[in-house]
Amino acid sequence: MTKYIFITGGVVSSLGKGIVAASLGRLLVSRGYKVSIQKFDPYINVDPGTMSPFQHGEVFVCDDGAETDLDLGHYERFIETNLSQVNNVTSGSVYQTVINKERKGEYLGATVQMIPHITGEIKSRLIKAAKNSNPDILIAEVGGTIGDIESLPFIEAIRQFRGEIGYGNSMSIHVTLLPYLQTSGELKTKPSQHSVNVLRSYGIQPEMLVLRTSVPLGKNEKDKLALFCSVDKDSVIECKDMNSIYEVPLYLERQGIVRQVSRILGLENREPDLTQWLELVDKIKNPKKEITVALAGKYTELNDAYISVVESLKHAGFKNSTKVNIKWIASEDIVSDDDVAYHLADVDGVVVPGGFGVRGIEGKLKVIKYARENNIPYLGLCLGMQCAVIEFARNVANLENANSTEFDKSANYKVVDLMEEQKNIAGYGATMRLGAYPCKVQKGSKAYSFYNEENISERHRHRYEFNNEYKDLLTSNGLVISGTSPDGLLAEIVEIPENDFFVACQFHPEFKSRPQKPHPLFLGFINASIRRHFNLDTQKAVQEV
Repeated sequence: MTKYIFITGGVVSSLGKGIVAASLGRLLVSRGYKVSIQKFDPYINVDPGTMSPFQHGEVFVCDDGAETDLDLGHYERFIETNLSQVNNVTSGSVYQTVINKERKGEYLGATVQMIPHITGEIKSRLIKAAKNSNPDILIAEVGGTIGDIESLPFIEAIRQFRGEIGYGNSMSIHVTLLPYLQTSGELKTKPSQHSVNVLRSYGIQPEMLVLRTSVPLGKNEKDKLALFCSVDKDSVIECKDMNSIYEVPLYLERQGIVRQVSRILGLENREPDLTQWLELVDKIKNPKKEITVALAGKYTELNDAYISVVESLKHAGFKNSTKVNIKWIASEDIVSDDDVAYHLADVDGVVVPGGFGVRGIEGKLKVIKYARENNIPYLGLCLGMQCAVIEFARNVANLENANSTEFDKSANYKVVDLMEEQKNIAGYGATMRLGAYPCKVQKGSKAYSFYNEENISERHRHRYEFNNEYKDLLTSNGLVISGTSPDGLLAEIVEIPENDFFVACQFHPEFKSRPQKPHPLFLGFINASIRRHFNLDTQKAVQEV
């Protein structure tokens, strides 16, 4: 029977509950347990697909096309398991399902209410997630903060569910913040006590506290929290701020978190195999090299909008014992050639990630042109590929003002156009080309040298495609289409062989990168960026002599 761990948060939002859930999952996986993680998001949107990245951050896409919360990216990266739609539950999807059932008469004329219908649907999602992959342990993280009105149905459903399956088969972990008052030099436990009291008022007594803190937790604070929150002292777990999220599992391991989880759930407390994770963290903490990569996007004010891209760059750096510094460039700030030269003068590589809309596009095109002409390693992702095609069409194939239909419907040369199956779609939510699709990689290409295989699968999230009407013209000018759909109709990867690294893809490789197994394209890109960095350093040293 699957055991369930429910993770809630208190005091403030953005505590890192997702990292705690992912880290606990990693520690359980290292002991040979099969783990799945589910996210409950209280917002009324059906999924985050139509939400602004400035508000919600990145939309993480699963193999089955589910548009999900960015925490699912952390889950996949830490437990190395592909998740799906059943792992992301929103209030909107729950309400939508219940209302659809009511409209179909499935409730036989009953008055539809929060209890039992909404809570019943939430409980059914827990059961469905457990049946989907049959894990030993299912970790369910509840978004938001205890006390939020929006999360109450989820808390009530968890209360009911725990009673139905037996309390020995589940546990509650409450993650809270311990504020540190600099003036008095004290950690304050009262906010956490109040948060636990609110959770208890909803009928849930947490068996464990995980305490986010900037300074070590003293014995007095630990004893006080155990006493006033009715939690075993050994289940009061410190989670200190770390330099890297990949250090968190090891820190929690030293706090004895799994020993306590095993005791509470009646699990065998197996010895973990953390050898590879220890090696990973050692590389992170002791890099031998350092490079700088520019990330030119339109949502740079919120780094979480590109979190999978950033983590993928780091993964490839870890493999090379290299620290990858990100230089954030707001594409709207790139207006002139002087702007782009100033911003890119000190970088070793350039990434243009995905996005939507015309804002900042001309700045991205200038960035790509500069990278191409100066042989700076370039990696384009989704929109980054479309922009690379537009830039090449304008400045190499001499198609003046070439553009995408998305940005200019009256453009003379629509080198990027709406997919045929997208032309009659009116709505926005979950209507794009979403999820994993096969791709055939051309042998002898740079892309093939990275993948070392001809048939691959990658995750997509887009509406517009390379326009094949311009295929012959662009390829005759030197653009290589090195990856296509199996039928050859859709361009998936383009590259410029003359450059050391100029590769762009229509898909999102960042969704499949793992800390211990970086994605081949990111690895190729970082390797090229490292080569450039040290070649330039060598040239500079020669010039100085």
